[in-house]
Amino acid sequence: MSAGVICGIVFGVIGALIVGAIIGFYLSQKYFKKQLDENPPITEQQIRAMYAQMGRKPSEQQVKQMMAIFRRNNKSKK
Repeated sequence: MSAGVICGIVFGVIGALIVGAIIGFYLSQKYFKKQLDENPPITEQQIRAMYAQMGRKPSEQQVKQMMAIFRRNNKSKK
């Protein structure tokens, strides 16, 4: 094989690795964000427990407000 062919193969492999890394990063980022949307890092039960630790009984409206705040903050980070 000539040097030109070997050089072409090397650049082709390097290019394929770079493109694969970019596509892999994009797909993993998209999957991670989807998982965060479906499974938020905090649940309504955890919010109720937090209020209970503070010695308060939260109303359903307060729990919904807190969840809305967490969702809004999560979306703004995207």
